Amino acid sequence: MTSLPHPYDATEPATVCSVTDAPELPTAVVSQRDFPMYDMSTLMDGTFSHLVSALEEVGVHPIGPAFALHHRAPVSTADVEVGFPVDTPLTESITLPSGYEVTASVLPGGRVGRVSHVGGYGGLAESWGAFTEEIGHSEEQMIYPFWEFYVTPPAPGVNQASLRTDLFSLLEPRDD
Repeated sequence: MTSLPHPYDATEPATVCSVTDAPELPTAVVSQRDFPMYDMSTLMDGTFSHLVSALEEVGVHPIGPAFALHHRAPVSTADVEVGFPVDTPLTESITLPSGYEVTASVLPGGRVGRVSHVGGYGGLAESWGAFTEEIGHSEEQMIYPFWEFYVTPPAPGVNQASLRTDLFSLLEPRDD
């Protein structure tokens, strides 16, 4: 299995916000525009429960945890991609048993801000708010997209307090 490059390879949560460079990564995703936020768990369950086996059938393998990438701030709807970083770009689309279509995409490369959220998904909004504030205090400018890596896979019986989600945002380039 190909391993994830820095900054996606952290074995421990990032307890403080940091800025680093991230490489572009090929991904296999279900892409949705104006997707209702109230139905996000259906999208994620319908994607993540089938995607690994569907990818393996075409010789493509996840190299990291599931993620959600947002192209704009979600309010009542989201422009979102959910999927996995992969070792080889997809060459054709795949239709999942849930009916969702999987296509090739990328996690963008460049300067990123990152921090980890440890706890249930209900606390993600608060962590994003604190992350955004901390990035602002460091005189960085967040730009779209932003994404979450679900480092601890959700599963029945998992202690919600132990879930780890790594938060990333692309940052405005600098002319250093």
